[in-house]
Amino acid sequence: QVQLVESGGGLVQAGGSLRLSCAGSGSIFRINSMGWYRQAPGKQRELVATTTSTGDTNYADSVKGRFTISRDNAKNTVYLQMNSLKPEDTAVYYCNANIKRVPWSSDYNYWGQGTQVTVSI
Repeated sequence: QVQLVESGGGLVQAGGSLRLSCAGSGSIFRINSMGWYRQAPGKQRELVATTTSTGDTNYADSVKGRFTISRDNAKNTVYLQMNSLKPEDTAVYYCNANIKRVPWSSDYNYWGQGTQVTVSI
């Protein structure tokens, strides 16, 4: 069994910063890509940022220059440093990881439970 546990969400004023963490645990042979997605009320879930196992990154245009994704492969953990936060960044943020549980298995996508980020004016 695999679990992704997020932490670090909360309430912050516009212009402030937050750092999200997501740690994978359980039966994990290898984590391929990891990333963050978000879903605001009444909207579809959207990509925020992703990173490959070799450190290549991809960002949504709306967060480029403000958010930074990083990962610690030894800890099976991905981070999202969010600076210059705006009210429109308010959403539930979800961690995603593409994981191979054992060497002979296929790769599967897993999701965390989500963490609320609220940015006030």
